[in-house]
Amino acid sequence: MESSRLMEFLKGKSILVTGSTGFLAKIFVEKVMRVQPDVKRLFLLVRAADASSAEKRVQSEILGKELFKVVKDKHGDGFHSFVSSKLFPVAGDIVQQNLGIRDSNIREKLWEEVDIVVNVAATTSFGERYDVALGINVLGAKHVLEFAKQCVKLQVLLHVSTAYAAGEQRGLILEKRFRMGEALKGDSYLDIEGELRLVDERRRQLGAQNATKEAEAQAMKELGINRARLFGWPNTYVYTKAMAEMLLGELRGNLPLVILRPTIITSIHRDPVPGWIEGTRTIDSLIMGYVKGKITCFFGDPETVADMIPGDMVVNAMIATMAAHSRQPSEFIYHVSSSVRNPVQYSTLQQCGFRYFLENPRVGKDGRVIKTKKLPVFRNMFLFRVYMTLRYKLPLEGLHLVNLLSCGRFARRYDELNRKYKFAMHLVDLYEPYAFFKGCFDDLNLERLRMAMGKDDAEAGMFDFDPKHIDWKDYFYNIHIPGVLKYACK
Repeated sequence: MESSRLMEFLKGKSILVTGSTGFLAKIFVEKVMRVQPDVKRLFLLVRAADASSAEKRVQSEILGKELFKVVKDKHGDGFHSFVSSKLFPVAGDIVQQNLGIRDSNIREKLWEEVDIVVNVAATTSFGERYDVALGINVLGAKHVLEFAKQCVKLQVLLHVSTAYAAGEQRGLILEKRFRMGEALKGDSYLDIEGELRLVDERRRQLGAQNATKEAEAQAMKELGINRARLFGWPNTYVYTKAMAEMLLGELRGNLPLVILRPTIITSIHRDPVPGWIEGTRTIDSLIMGYVKGKITCFFGDPETVADMIPGDMVVNAMIATMAAHSRQPSEFIYHVSSSVRNPVQYSTLQQCGFRYFLENPRVGKDGRVIKTKKLPVFRNMFLFRVYMTLRYKLPLEGLHLVNLLSCGRFARRYDELNRKYKFAMHLVDLYEPYAFFKGCFDDLNLERLRMAMGKDDAEAGMFDFDPKHIDWKDYFYNIHIPGVLKYACK
């Protein structure tokens, strides 16, 4: 499949995009608008009360970003008229039936016109409330599928999942589908309907107990983590994404379905704006914590492969897989990863970060240069927890004793520090599986697609998703770390 075919595939298409204000969806929307101005329409589903509010969110949260600078420069004074002819904001919410689109005329319009549905909507918080994660990641995906089935011209539904839906497997992890009810631990059966009933029952119990909103939120978060670990997943996010894949595979019928599983998505590698990123991705929280002086050590195995893939490569793979499987009534699974084709270790990121801040020193609020130091890395979680106990927990207990002896004089300070310590250790608990992850994600399906695109195609670079083309040291030092500092570390 040649890249020129990708251009032709997008021409004249109407595409419905969910989660359109998210990081990956923005890159997708910009890419389509930039490379194929003859796309018919991009319907952007936005959580909003009405059409006016949806329009405002699109203008401020999507088009107002530097990401769209190249498209703006390309069209000049005609940019706004171009946008108004191509983008159609739709107020709605995937947690509701019919995607929460109240206007029946708009629903009919979408069912008549849409050729492609791209579902990028998700909550990616590892410790999300169980009811919220089920609503967005599981039922939301089901609602998108049901809506897609109503689209009379539909050619393909693309669902963006995560490679880490595989849980904590070791070795080579294949691109295979989940069976309905498949659990990762023991011989247990994951009854999705049963999980929904469990959440409803727990909420009724909390209501009967007159639980505060804070207590309910905490209970729902704990329930999600506990249920995830019961069935073999490390957190609520990847657990509910796996459930979504099960439902889609079971209920799709003859609908063409592509499930794309990216690994850790990082900043843009090549175009349109190298280094552009939004929000805090998994590894970027470490960079930001170091810059702000909030991290005094790391934990994990520096030799562990950090499976990362830049956002623009994920989007290129999205477009390629959509085109490859248009009108093919089957289910197709793709890992978008780097651990097999071009693996990079966490130590490389650590070294690049140290070198970057050594040559570009941080400056404190007082205007003084902050000395760049190599932070200790604990390869053993027992030693890390001992360090945290000695460095933070014991002093906290000392403060607690002083507070008791002084009749509560330091109660507020103790409560604040204790809350921060517990939250930090909660994050450690959630991220620990990835700091010592021993699996790598096979991308044979995507490699076959790369080969089919043709090596000599002049436009191949326009839709590049080959991780072998990434020089990791150059990318981290010259693109990603500066990008995090510019766009995310504010």
